[in-house]
Amino acid sequence: MTTSEYLDEPPSGVALTAYDQANVKLYLRLLDADAQGAAWTEVVETLFGISANDEPERAARVHGSHLARARWMTQSGFAGLLADRTH
Repeated sequence: MTTSEYLDEPPSGVALTAYDQANVKLYLRLLDADAQGAAWTEVVETLFGISANDEPERAARVHGSHLARARWMTQSGFAGLLADRTH
């Protein structure tokens, strides 16, 4: 997926979306990087291709919102993902 294919902010509803399904790997990478204590500025550049030096507000918004959605996925989103795969 290229930078232009990511939204600046993922969907925030309580239902699993096509965007969530398409970005499960991204969410897992974000969670892994967070658990390892990786610098968010490096993570956002690596995963999204956004420089925190050039676009600090956008970089923080993209990283923070996607990490929050990834955390949501661990709490309730995966149930919807698993349900979709059994049908």
